[in-house]
Amino acid sequence: MRQKPDVLARAIVAKSRLFTVEELQLRFSNGVERTYERLVNRGLGYGAVMVVALEDAETVLLIEEYCAGIDAYELSLPKGLIEPGEDVLAAANRELKEEAGFGARQLEHITGLSLSPGYMSQSIQVVLARDLYAERLPGDEPESIRVERFSLRDISRLAAADNFSEGRALAALYLVRDLLTQRGEYQP
Repeated sequence: MRQKPDVLARAIVAKSRLFTVEELQLRFSNGVERTYERLVNRGLGYGAVMVVALEDAETVLLIEEYCAGIDAYELSLPKGLIEPGEDVLAAANRELKEEAGFGARQLEHITGLSLSPGYMSQSIQVVLARDLYAERLPGDEPESIRVERFSLRDISRLAAADNFSEGRALAALYLVRDLLTQRGEYQP
């Protein structure tokens, strides 16, 4: 295993309501020194969840909401922050109820994904939700979220859609489809 670089100094160089930028002065094992900047967690440290909610053996629920980062309405999976004292599965079920209007009787943690580990410390936990039932909780979204249904058979078509671009959601869909196929629970 490679030796991680020594941290010579670290400092917060910018902070907003959503983001904290940390500067790291590093020395690598070969003596090379470099300065890196990274986005760090907002001090919450609880993480986030993304939910692959299956309505039946192959139908996944997607939500459409406004994404300020790209200034567009996008399809994605229900997701959100894990609240203090909440575990991953409880957070996934809460977010599913808030954003899609469904709860799940069966929840399974699949894996964690990062977005850009070279400069972001955040990760998201992927949860598979099945045996859904209608239940809506009030969320913090500024407007109602539209729910769409999509077949796991059409992930490549979804990836080509103009209103679907989130790499983590695409990875989560492929991971779940492959996992269910390996278990013999889904036939592509």
